[in-house]
Amino acid sequence: MNLPTKPVALATLALLFLAGCGNPSTAQAPQPDASEPASTGDGHGTITGVAEVAEPQLHLVAIDTEGETSMLDLLNGTQSRLGKVRSPAEVSTDGRYVFAASNTGVDIVDSGAWTWDHVDHFHYYRGAARNIGRVDGEGTATIATGLLSTAGTTGMFFPNSGEAVLLDNPALSGGTITETLRIKTEPHAGLIAPLGEGAVVTEPDNAGNAARLRAIDVDGKELAATDCPAAAGTITTRVGLVVGCSDGAVIATMEGSTPVFERVPYPEGVAAPATEFDGRKSRPTIAGLSTDSGVWLLNTRQRTWEWLPTSTPVVAAATVDDADHHVVVIGADGTVQVYDGSSKEQIASTKPLLVGSLADPAFAGNIHLTVDAQRAYVNAPAEGVVHEIDYADDARIARTLGLPTKPVHFVETGR
Repeated sequence: MNLPTKPVALATLALLFLAGCGNPSTAQAPQPDASEPASTGDGHGTITGVAEVAEPQLHLVAIDTEGETSMLDLLNGTQSRLGKVRSPAEVSTDGRYVFAASNTGVDIVDSGAWTWDHVDHFHYYRGAARNIGRVDGEGTATIATGLLSTAGTTGMFFPNSGEAVLLDNPALSGGTITETLRIKTEPHAGLIAPLGEGAVVTEPDNAGNAARLRAIDVDGKELAATDCPAAAGTITTRVGLVVGCSDGAVIATMEGSTPVFERVPYPEGVAAPATEFDGRKSRPTIAGLSTDSGVWLLNTRQRTWEWLPTSTPVVAAATVDDADHHVVVIGADGTVQVYDGSSKEQIASTKPLLVGSLADPAFAGNIHLTVDAQRAYVNAPAEGVVHEIDYADDARIARTLGLPTKPVHFVETGR
């Protein structure tokens, strides 16, 4: 289960950037260092004119209620303004691109920082950040990404029209939005997620609820199908594509050119089903968020579920999936809690950090959590900051970070 982890040097680099908000300089979006060698297009996720660097180029990207967008370099503290997108309802990332979904489409911002996962080692890249453009659609899209930002595709499902779209990631790397597929289904709260050269797309039942998964090829032709009642939530791990169902999860993989669906049912009578999944990028164990006071842990390699009870109802949860089995949770009381996913014991908690944000209806639905190999980041939009939590050090608040725009929505890129 233990795969190599990213060799992140944040502990040393953090000494270069004082704890606390501080007043780091504000600049335009960073450009690659001209002294760095240009990439050679050797199949490791490189793009001509982009610098390969020695460590992950971790950034936070924040978007406020008006769509103003900014970025903070977590390594050196440099702040950048990235222009404006349409006011988003949901924001997500694949570790490089920022997808800001509103009711009329998805704006795409390239953070200019990404990691190429070679399983046993990683390559890190830094280029120029830019606003790429927009994909129009009806209803707030569900976004599904793969493991690599410069290969494969990204899925967008527009619920009001039932349109399912795949975008070409290599084209996005060049600053161009290219649709490789757009198909029409019945309008419903569905999803389309990349799988092999094609995708998995939901199909509704007679009541208009996502109830079936179809594996399709690059032309939209169905290759395989399986039931998935109340399909909701998707994430891609090294093992395969995960889609949540009311009775468990489906893990989709490819055997050559053939899609394979494998069902992982829930243990009987334990808790409400998970409708969202999150975890450190590409790791096999993920957290599933339900409506009960606890978190589902799905090990996609072993095809097993475990229930982790929590001391409070849960607002957000993510697995680090490291040697110590850290699971990070935002509690409904505004605390950030850390659990041992193996023993199921709570090992640390912060003081309440998000009480104001959770109490404000304008922000309560926009509390986000992201984890990497060293830190967890949690936004407090009412207070206008992001908290950096050292989950391995008694949930210590390592830094409280300010950005040029209020982090009503935020993501971490460079992963």
